[in-house]
Amino acid sequence: MKDLQNFYQNFCKVEFDENGVLSFFEPVFDDHYNFGYDVIDKIAELDPDRPAMLWCNEQGEEKTFTYADMSRYSNMAANMFLKNGIQRGDRVMLILKRHYEFWFSILALHKIGAIAIPATNLLTKKDILYRFKAADVKSILCTRDGEVSEHVEQACAEYDGLVCKFMVHGGDEGWIDFGAALESYSDRLDRQETDVTDGMLLYFTSGTTGQPKMVLHDHTYAIAHIITAKFWQNIPQDGLHLTLSETGWGKAAWGKLYGQWTAGACIFVYDFDKFQPADLLRIIEQHGITSFCAPPTIFRFFIKEGMADYDLSTLKYTTIAGEALNPEVYNRFKEFTGLQLMEGFGQTETTLLLANLVGSTPKPGSMGKPSPLYNVVLVDEDGNEVNPGEVGEICVRTEPGKKQVGLFMGYYRDQEKTNEAWHDNLYHTGDTAWKDEDGYFWYVGRTDDVIKSSGYRIGPFEIESVLMEHPSVLECAITAVPDPIRGQVVKATIVLTSGYTASEELKKELQNYVKKQTAPYKYPRVVEFVAELPKTISGKIRRVQIRDQDSQ
Repeated sequence: MKDLQNFYQNFCKVEFDENGVLSFFEPVFDDHYNFGYDVIDKIAELDPDRPAMLWCNEQGEEKTFTYADMSRYSNMAANMFLKNGIQRGDRVMLILKRHYEFWFSILALHKIGAIAIPATNLLTKKDILYRFKAADVKSILCTRDGEVSEHVEQACAEYDGLVCKFMVHGGDEGWIDFGAALESYSDRLDRQETDVTDGMLLYFTSGTTGQPKMVLHDHTYAIAHIITAKFWQNIPQDGLHLTLSETGWGKAAWGKLYGQWTAGACIFVYDFDKFQPADLLRIIEQHGITSFCAPPTIFRFFIKEGMADYDLSTLKYTTIAGEALNPEVYNRFKEFTGLQLMEGFGQTETTLLLANLVGSTPKPGSMGKPSPLYNVVLVDEDGNEVNPGEVGEICVRTEPGKKQVGLFMGYYRDQEKTNEAWHDNLYHTGDTAWKDEDGYFWYVGRTDDVIKSSGYRIGPFEIESVLMEHPSVLECAITAVPDPIRGQVVKATIVLTSGYTASEELKKELQNYVKKQTAPYKYPRVVEFVAELPKTISGKIRRVQIRDQDSQ
């Protein structure tokens, strides 16, 4: 094996502080940088037998793919796409769950300069049709598993913009069988003309209001994720990294593609349908996973499942993102494993903005400090930076006319919304936080979720964190309800764990619990027990729907 330990440094310059924490990161790339050619093909040339992916599914099948395999199969897929009329700049949707064909396909699309649109298999016909029309989709690759192909067929009946359709795990009439057809194409591909500023990746955001926006990234997005993999997830080349996300979500790009492979590492993919904590714990034990990244909810399920019966000794590093981390989850997981959950924060529109980077000392519940790639600031409603301890909106300060590597190009076909989010040299995330005297950022909530009561500004996350520590609370959402005296008061909408029953006594117990754990003015004066919380397709709680229902 050739030493590719510092291969990632072909694409960046780095410096570290006296504690060994990354303090400087400068991207390095030319006008035609392309992840498919310059990373995958190059590693395949230098070290063809280096493992890139260990894949397995619920049926017990296992496959190992080397970097040479990924280079070869992506070339074959690229030739197939070109032959079937997919060209540079075309938008191609991928609904492929965790099938290994996703990686063949997305690399191929990068190589030919098409724009990949990963999408979750949870989409319905209505969702798919909206995406077809909004992005002017030219082709789709979808799995035959479950109801996905049925929903796609229904959408296709009302859309005539596709030049070809590919299906994985078989091929129905009118579809190209991806696996069968792939074998007939050459594994040699002349480098196609692409520019680093071309659109490469498009995600539909799962916003809590309105139709999803289209987030477009160029090819520099892949370089920015070096920090994600190397300096946050701490992925060594001889390790095996698992990020849980399904490929339809942006977190898959964060955890099982760009940064990990630029670092020359091997990713682990578990192709499953329904999450079962026991299954995933068994997988970590059986395959010797060394680093793991997932949202806090997964770790919460692990804790409830009980980890004492599993040997997790191969696990050396754990990171957490996707939602704010409750300190209770951090502390309980550390008790079981001895591992710290290193939190990070970013969006579909960005890469890693804030993080507890490798070598830093985390404060449980804090998102950490700004990535050296970004100038992250907290601002008030007038765009002025706030003082430590004051709540402000998380923004990225950018330079006029200079491309900020890792930030999105804009909302595709929506300049108005782009201008709303990115103006006066500030990209506005829409999330709020406060910064302590040591420079650590603490999440408060979305800008429209902050509650203003009797002159106080109350963030929902702090109260939710307290309630989540009570054994009766499975899930909860904190929102505001109008009040004639205070303007707004805090409301808690709560899903109870099994074994607990809604009652006036339990309501008072929870209210008193919050009063004792935080400032008394923050306690929920209104408590509602429900069977489930309204959520987006990506699982985010729709507080806006709760507020709308309360205002009716």
